Amino acid sequence: MPQASIKRLIECKKEQLIELVLDISKYPDFIPYCINSKIYEKKDLNNQVLIIADLTIGKGPFKDTYKSDVRYDKKNHSIYVTNLNGPLKYLKNRWHFIQIGKKTEISFDVDFELENKFLNTVMAKSFNYGLSKIADAFEERANILLNRS
Repeated sequence: MPQASIKRLIECKKEQLIELVLDISKYPDFIPYCINSKIYEKKDLNNQVLIIADLTIGKGPFKDTYKSDVRYDKKNHSIYVTNLNGPLKYLKNRWHFIQIGKKTEISFDVDFELENKFLNTVMAKSFNYGLSKIADAFEERANILLNRS
């Protein structure tokens, strides 16, 4: 089962970076192989934000959509994501944000398994590369939107 963790230090305020990550509707604009996104529900409560969303990932004729439960814990500055349905047997990922001076340390941990065993094996071999590309996309997006030159 593919598992990986990545950390980045990005020059911006923690709140700005959290807002960028929670803006799921914009993912197709900058995340590699993200073709579409759809927000079904978004609730901003006292201590958390709850989002139910679809992401369609793929390239060419190979694409699939999965539905996720996204929960932002305002107190702990963490975002937790689990799958609700789609091609994933399970998905668990966690974003954590720590303000360090004028920069924010973001850590992203992901663990998932696809229903399709063959695709799972293929994904395991290229997973770290793919996760790094996603982290690069978020960092570049933050630099473009938040560090106005």
